Amino acid sequence: MAPDLLTVMELSGRPTHGASVAPDGRALAHVVDVDGYPRAVQRFLEGARAGTWRPVRLPVDGPVTRVRHSPDGLWLACQVAPYGGDRSQVWVVTTDPGDPQAWRADDDRDGSAELVGWDGTRIQVTAELEDGSGESRLVDPQTLGVEVVDRRPEGRFVDSWGGASLVRVGGRGDRSLRLLWGGEDTALLRPDPGSVTDAAAILDDHRPRRLPSRSGWSERLPPHTSCPSESREGYLRVVVRTDVGGDRQRLALLTVTGRGVSERVLMARPDADVEEFCVSEDGTRAAVLWNVDGGRSELALVELVDGTVHEAIPLPGWVATEPSLSADGSILALTVESPDRDRCVEILDLRTRSWVSQAWVDVDGATRDPQAVLPELLRTTTRDGTEVSSWWHPARDRPVDGGGPVVIHLHGGPEGQERPGWSHLYPVLLRAGISVCAPNVRGSGGFGRAYSHADDVGLRWRGVDDVEDVVGDLVARGLADPDRVACVGWSYGGYLTLSCLAARPGLFAAGASIAGMSDLGTFYATTEPWIARAALPKYGHPVHDAELLRTISPLRLADRIDAPVLLVHGAHDTNVPPSESQQLAEAVQAAGGTARCEIVPDEGHEIVQPARRRAAAELVRDWTLAAFAAAVSPAGAPSRTGRRTGPGHPAPPG
Repeated sequence: MAPDLLTVMELSGRPTHGASVAPDGRALAHVVDVDGYPRAVQRFLEGARAGTWRPVRLPVDGPVTRVRHSPDGLWLACQVAPYGGDRSQVWVVTTDPGDPQAWRADDDRDGSAELVGWDGTRIQVTAELEDGSGESRLVDPQTLGVEVVDRRPEGRFVDSWGGASLVRVGGRGDRSLRLLWGGEDTALLRPDPGSVTDAAAILDDHRPRRLPSRSGWSERLPPHTSCPSESREGYLRVVVRTDVGGDRQRLALLTVTGRGVSERVLMARPDADVEEFCVSEDGTRAAVLWNVDGGRSELALVELVDGTVHEAIPLPGWVATEPSLSADGSILALTVESPDRDRCVEILDLRTRSWVSQAWVDVDGATRDPQAVLPELLRTTTRDGTEVSSWWHPARDRPVDGGGPVVIHLHGGPEGQERPGWSHLYPVLLRAGISVCAPNVRGSGGFGRAYSHADDVGLRWRGVDDVEDVVGDLVARGLADPDRVACVGWSYGGYLTLSCLAARPGLFAAGASIAGMSDLGTFYATTEPWIARAALPKYGHPVHDAELLRTISPLRLADRIDAPVLLVHGAHDTNVPPSESQQLAEAVQAAGGTARCEIVPDEGHEIVQPARRRAAAELVRDWTLAAFAAAVSPAGAPSRTGRRTGPGHPAPPG
């Protein structure tokens, strides 16, 4: 449906997410999921309450994945993925409801463009080029004039202000920031291989900061904690999330002078990571989201002038993401979700510390599951003593004595994390009487730096071992029927699902891989160049580690897959091309096994259209139920547990 035909009725009850608060706090832009692709909507607030609204019209059909207000409130920049693919474009519109014009802010020859944010009145864009390089650009929304700030392999724009820029470099699990300032290109922090420093905001420097507004330009004096002038004419302050020198992500304030960098830790915990943060445009306040207790969120506020940390503010849901502050730090918007509620934008008035989302009666009201049984966190001690946590979602009508059907769901990444948020798949399975166990096997994020590196390159089979140990734990607890356990995963979770099916025949009654890799060698050859380059620290090098990649690729073991396997893939997926699913289905069928491959039109690496998400979830449910029915053994017959640990089914080398 074209965005100019959206009505309040059609928006009512739809999930909302990805908010951007206007600098004056009087407006909000966010994404709303409709029956077609997700669209951007601009909302006008009245005292932090919802007023009128308008859809953001773009002349390209595809999901809007990000929207950002300019600091002067005059522009909205939007990131959109044409026709559901994985290559993005950046468009800009004015915030005037009567102005229908839209301009494309990236070059149509770019492989893909990512909207980063704004530097005053210019848009920060990272262009992923066909040769695998990342180009950091500042784009004038009126003239479309471009300043190229930086270009390098794996380079990605992070922030810029007043002539200073931050660029992220490095692959997945090994990232650092470069500071481009005063004609020099230097590391922001000391080298620490395996550390991740990937989020930062330039706070201020020794000059008065000019803040754009609708009434003109105003000046704010530098913070009272100024630093002596050095060779690069003063100082620069940067707020950064990093785990350099430690195991957990902390929030730090860095002061850069000609003599080097000093760090002041603003927030740090030995048992939790700083997941996300945002800084108000006036540089006075940061809103911080902690990842705690297996994936729940906690909200904290820190005053950047003196480092005061306020008492945590309770959230209206289990998981919060995508924080956005007004320019003066008085209004905060978040995306909030829970196992029983889909994503929804919530607004917090920080002057009163009160949530005001109840005013969103015409659009708010995301999908809820009133019959949901909230999950609990289970912990499994694996064969080598490592603890793996899982979110256990019990079906309401599971057998009283336990031992019911279970789906093991594996997240993407591998450095992703299973968190207790909303899932489009879980309610469909739970209503069918199938419980869900979602483990965070080694390599997952949210549990510290060492844990996220515990499956790198030659350690890849540890994930398979962890999945098998979790299944064994569920059976031992009486929570799972060993004859009715299936494995389902998306992206890397799809790869891990296929690896488990191939490496542990007899463990699962069925499997489903959504957008998963089946051969890491062909994945490297067909994915986007910048994705291949970033994946090297996680999977290994396609040439130097070619033999290892063959060993850990499920396609090479397709003849061992004895469970029916479903493969679902978006037709426009360029991250993990559909050929990864197609070749695995063909190999299983050629070996006499059961496989079905479904290619979803007009979707990419993620299925984003609500109707197609529902259809995919129902397909996984039906596939799993059919396999469970076929796998139930007659009375007295051997169960699948005897086969999974018996001779003839050793783990592949690795």
